[in-house]
Amino acid sequence: MLDPLLRINPAGPRITYYDDATGERIELSTATLHNWAAKSANLLRDELGAGPGSRVAILLPAHWQTAGVLLGVWYIGAEVVLGQGDCDIACCTADRLDEADAAVVPGGEVVALSLDPFGKPIADLPFGITDYATSVRVHGDQISPAPQPGPALAGQSPAEVLAAAETTGAAMGLAATDRVLSTAGWDTAEAMVDHLLAVFAAGASLVQVANPDQDAQERRRLTEKVTRG
Repeated sequence: MLDPLLRINPAGPRITYYDDATGERIELSTATLHNWAAKSANLLRDELGAGPGSRVAILLPAHWQTAGVLLGVWYIGAEVVLGQGDCDIACCTADRLDEADAAVVPGGEVVALSLDPFGKPIADLPFGITDYATSVRVHGDQISPAPQPGPALAGQSPAEVLAAAETTGAAMGLAATDRVLSTAGWDTAEAMVDHLLAVFAAGASLVQVANPDQDAQERRRLTEKVTRG
């Protein structure tokens, strides 16, 4: 999904993330998002042993780091799992560690994300939990996709997921010049396709807002040159 965007417009904004509760604003170009995805993929593969056929539970909000983790899972040919157990690895926030423990098989790995904009680790993590912020920084920012990936999402192949995203983007009339404003979550396979992957598949860019302040939204539409949403 990112490869054609990297060739055409690597420096263009791909995801701009706001949290109106904290005042945070982070913008990632296509190249920077790819780098985060590659670092996440290398962490999952080289440090945690994931690969084609692995199941990775995602217990994370709609966030720019989540986008990097999702793409990283797919780079190594593993499957993103939402709301199900029997996973080899779970990626979660600190407040969802119990859910992560329940989602993984015995001996499975848990990766905790602080989602801190400055990359701060989580304090006082239990023994055996991988801190994403600490671990991901040592991994390389380039990766070759798995040549024979397993299922990608909800049992569908990467090609099927990409086709669904392209179909949804076309049905929405999205174009590569669009800036799409969204406050929607990505906590189901359908929501992930509709609110994240369809935007990227169309070559558009996403302005994702957490804890939206409605008074700020109209101003944001102007400052971010929003065309949709």
